[in-house]
Amino acid sequence: MARLTKSKQPRKQRKALYNAPLHLRQKQMSATLSRELREKYGVRSLPVHKGDRVKVMRGEFSGVEGNVVRVNLSSYTINIDGVTRKKASGDQVFVPIHPSNVMIVKLNLDDARRRAILERRGGGGE
Repeated sequence: MARLTKSKQPRKQRKALYNAPLHLRQKQMSATLSRELREKYGVRSLPVHKGDRVKVMRGEFSGVEGNVVRVNLSSYTINIDGVTRKKASGDQVFVPIHPSNVMIVKLNLDDARRRAILERRGGGGE
């Protein structure tokens, strides 16, 4: 995770994280790419977008693969299809996962800006 401040103090690091502007929060929402995507695009990680297919690598749901349904910048979490928990009332709710705990398996390249990022950072790819 990129440092937001020059301070080493955890207190100031946390404060900077909680008060970060949206353009820095989006960058913090990055996840590693699978080995195949790394070789194809020459990029190690990218910010997670809605529609990406990801695999959970850590925690209770490790090994589960699903599409990203929602990216929540305010809480630094993502919601994934299939990563749900049943409430006492019987409702199914998404379990929020931090993007550092997932690996992107398939990219959603509907956005032209995202393709441009891949070309700029990785030198082409496809």
